[in-house]
Amino acid sequence: MTNLLFALVALLTIAALVQLVRVNELLSEITNRDTNAVTDDDNQKNGILSLIIGGGFIAFVIWQMVTWDHFLLPPASSVHGEEIDALMKVSMTLILIMFFLLTPLLFYFAYKYRGREGRTAYFFAHNNKLEVAWTVIPTIVLTALIIYGLRTWDRAMNPDISDATVIEVYSKQFDWTARYSGSDNILGASDYKLVEGRNTLGVDVLDENSADDIVVREVHLPVNKSVLLKFRSRDVIHSAFLPHFRVQMNCVPGLSTQFAFTPTKTTTQMKEEEGDDFEYVLLCNKICGSAHFNMQMKFIVESEEEYNKWISSQKTLKNTLTLK
Repeated sequence: MTNLLFALVALLTIAALVQLVRVNELLSEITNRDTNAVTDDDNQKNGILSLIIGGGFIAFVIWQMVTWDHFLLPPASSVHGEEIDALMKVSMTLILIMFFLLTPLLFYFAYKYRGREGRTAYFFAHNNKLEVAWTVIPTIVLTALIIYGLRTWDRAMNPDISDATVIEVYSKQFDWTARYSGSDNILGASDYKLVEGRNTLGVDVLDENSADDIVVREVHLPVNKSVLLKFRSRDVIHSAFLPHFRVQMNCVPGLSTQFAFTPTKTTTQMKEEEGDDFEYVLLCNKICGSAHFNMQMKFIVESEEEYNKWISSQKTLKNTLTLK
């Protein structure tokens, strides 16, 4: 019934518009005047409207920036994240400078150069100096920005992982599981064909490197220590997203991906800065199915002493899986 009402309203609206056009044509015939002709008065009104709308638009943008600023992520809590934030600030500063310079001019020129009787457009064929200026200057600025971005990307994607703690993050609809590499810092082999019973990750329990692996549903990380996350997926493409660390990596079935980073703020520090309800949370940033919104896993960053105490209390695969 609702769809029928919407369709009826749409048809009536179209009919009304058609009738308005017809009335306009009839008025034109009665007054012997072209109602579609643009007069100086029309141009004056539209020019003033351009100034009002342009000013309102700029004011609205400024209001958005001030009012919604608190919805932005807090400063990054990782080493590479701080560099990414710096790159973002440089890029946004350049964008905002150009926006607040050029957008007011756009609306002002619409007013200043509005149509008037007897006024003709100035024919400007070519100017070598202007061509060079608006080609060379943006090229230099964008080249510098691209080089800066590539260097930041290279440092973020190729950090030193020689001393990194290796952790596997396993995704499936609709949850995450983590596997620590244990005291040898080497993950045991795995295969999807081995997924059975309690061996939900398909770990090869006959591989000697898997004996000390630790499977958990909550990740603990020592602050200021490098960590290498290796990602796998059982079913569809998921996207591991840790926004406060500026970490995101696709989890692809049949393919192992990875991302390394160094956390710089403990969960306790972030609670002091952002509020007691703050938590580092791993999210899925791909729409992977009906329960995608609820695919989360808590990450806790703590001191090295607290981390060592926690990891030593966890059971290894050797103690949790029965060898066959």
